[in-house]
Amino acid sequence: MAKPGQSDKLRGAGRLPIQYTPLTFVVDAGSNQEYLAVLIKYQNGDGDLSAVELMQTGDGAAWTPMQQSWGAVWKLNSGSPLQAPMSIRLTSSSGKQVTANNVIPDGWKPGASYQSAVNF
Repeated sequence: MAKPGQSDKLRGAGRLPIQYTPLTFVVDAGSNQEYLAVLIKYQNGDGDLSAVELMQTGDGAAWTPMQQSWGAVWKLNSGSPLQAPMSIRLTSSSGKQVTANNVIPDGWKPGASYQSAVNF
């Protein structure tokens, strides 16, 4: 964090605010109106994810569990057209939850990235 020879100045600076990057969801190129896969980027802190859920817009909207595809990619094969905007709720291995409300917008596109305003 410090330039060579400047470490003492950094130590003497006191408290330094650290800014975390918000969660970003990258929609997989193979996603379509009935299948959504997202790569979850910039998850900070609270351990691995134990659950990811999706909530669509519309009548009877409820949290639907997504399945882990591989690594940080989670998927949902809904069997019917997905209703955007969609929210994503993540649960860490410690049980802490965070919700990215309406993070996948109406008119979403495969291959696009959507940034939330939250992180653990």
